[in-house]
Amino acid sequence: MDRYRVRPGSRVRLDRIDPADTGKHTDEDSARATLARDVERLRKLQDVFYADGRWALLIVLQGMDTSGKDGTVKHVMSGVNPSGCEVVPFKVPTDEDAAHDFLWRIHRATPRRGHITVFNRSHYEDVIVPRVHRTLPRRVVKARYEQINAFEQHLVENQTVVLKFFLHISKEEQRGRLLARLDDPTKRWKFAPNDLKERECWDDYTAAYEKLLERCSTKHAPWWIVPSDHKWYRNLVVASVVVDALKALGCEYPAPAVPLAPLRRQLLARRSR
Repeated sequence: MDRYRVRPGSRVRLDRIDPADTGKHTDEDSARATLARDVERLRKLQDVFYADGRWALLIVLQGMDTSGKDGTVKHVMSGVNPSGCEVVPFKVPTDEDAAHDFLWRIHRATPRRGHITVFNRSHYEDVIVPRVHRTLPRRVVKARYEQINAFEQHLVENQTVVLKFFLHISKEEQRGRLLARLDDPTKRWKFAPNDLKERECWDDYTAAYEKLLERCSTKHAPWWIVPSDHKWYRNLVVASVVVDALKALGCEYPAPAVPLAPLRRQLLARRSR
């Protein structure tokens, strides 16, 4: 999956990256076994990651409306233990949030060691939205790129692994998913009239994401551009990257804090009474 990683300093043109790409997989059935294997591997890796307790893992999900942030969480994280995993959605900042620096609410939600936290949207909303709707001066938005890079480097230097995924869909695929929300009573609640207004800004959002991906894909916290027109392939890519990142940590179950032989003798003696 390394070919989807944005190299630091590289130019990004989303119109040259196929959102319908499925790699070596020709259909969903061919990928199902691979995804199931990675979900099971993630379950096992999370168990030892939690027990090891030396690192934290932050997963950032960004993308256009309907790109599948909720679906990615539902399918990729389906096997993990909820006691060691949190999902944090970021909406419009509250009055309290707005009274602090823009990273205040983000830092409060980062994972503690041994835990995985998934950001459904993130601090990147605070550069994307102001850039598209021009709610902040350009110089302020520009400064935020460097502030975000420094913030993420601080996390990494303090044993937090940062994985960032841009879920890349086509405008036509978004149209189909918005229509599906209107047609399906179980999804209709997700639709908001503002979704269509935001869709009119597609080109502006694309340009803003390209700039973000160029400026904020770093060696310590790179971005992955995940083809997401096919939901099953989106899930497969994200699961594969997360599994590889956890494997690379080399986590181990901690050694017993006390000798086991006396404890075993104690338990056996009590059983015989």
